Amino acid sequence: MTTTATPSSSVALTRILAVGSLVGLIVLGLAWEMWLAPVRPGGSWLALKVLPLIVPLAGLLKNRMYTYRWVSLMVWLYFTEGVVRAWSDVLPLSRALALLEVVLCLVLFVACAFHVRLRLRNAAAQHPTGTASS
Repeated sequence: MTTTATPSSSVALTRILAVGSLVGLIVLGLAWEMWLAPVRPGGSWLALKVLPLIVPLAGLLKNRMYTYRWVSLMVWLYFTEGVVRAWSDVLPLSRALALLEVVLCLVLFVACAFHVRLRLRNAAAQHPTGTASS
């Protein structure tokens, strides 16, 4: 009996969480810096911070393992920004948005880490090495 290439429900869930939180970070970054609580009235150039987040979106949608790995490292830049702005921004709305950014970053990191771990575990289970014949 052969195994199919369909992902397990856990892998599919981590993929949905990763893509959803990445899209959430993109939307949050744009809305935050353009309309909700921009640094300057009328929007700011700080909205360009979402451009690096758009790059891995295609890789996550194509389910590329390498993208999940490097996104889990890149997300810590946005996590750091969220922590700093949650601590230092004057506007309560901006602080709340920064905390939302921190939560989305944590969800993205955990989803990417578990996604990679589950896919590697599934690949090892499908192709065991060194099996002895009975």
